[in-house]
Amino acid sequence: MRAVVQRVSSARVRVGEEVCGEISKGFLVLLGVSAEDTRQDLDYIVRKILNLRVFDDEKGIMNRSIQDIQGDILLVSQFTLYGDARKGNRPSYIQAAKGPVSEPAYLDCIQELKKSGLKVESGRFGADMEVELSNHGPVTILLDSERNF
Repeated sequence: MRAVVQRVSSARVRVGEEVCGEISKGFLVLLGVSAEDTRQDLDYIVRKILNLRVFDDEKGIMNRSIQDIQGDILLVSQFTLYGDARKGNRPSYIQAAKGPVSEPAYLDCIQELKKSGLKVESGRFGADMEVELSNHGPVTILLDSERNF
């Protein structure tokens, strides 16, 4: 499982004219699921998202988590995180899980994040979405449950 975590001042996702999810200060998380992912991968990603210390403390040092600041989370599915462009110019998505596997994992991730008590919004799985964000910092962290980065 892979996640791109962006610290934001605000973010929202639209499908057509409809706003599906909108947050203020917190994280925009783009989530990719591989065909090999297990519950342990999901637990790892959720734990990392909730405990990443990338928000400033009183000294201006990135030392506080999303839970510490009671921030919001906007989770958006993005299978292209498993795009492999090492050969040629057209990425291969063979490692990305298909909808019947990835959608339940995405929905489980939303539910696990909600257990934290934080506001959790989401995009619409499988939809053509437009994501708007104000990346604060900018701060962007890459997570991979296989610890490739």
